[in-house]
Amino acid sequence: MESQPTTDSTATARHVRFGTLPERVKYEDLVEERPATPGDPARYVHHPEGSWTTFSCLAADLGL
Repeated sequence: MESQPTTDSTATARHVRFGTLPERVKYEDLVEERPATPGDPARYVHHPEGSWTTFSCLAADLGL
């Protein structure tokens, strides 16, 4: 019969700690809004001298 009070005290402690659900989090607290950065036009400019470095071809790799 001694295990009964231990179980009750354990159940009571568990209910005190976990008996209620946590508070709901608002959608506004989950979302962070920041303005978008403007595009960099120099990023997509064609650079003829440097464009060959991004070219990938087996024939070019073999020097054909």
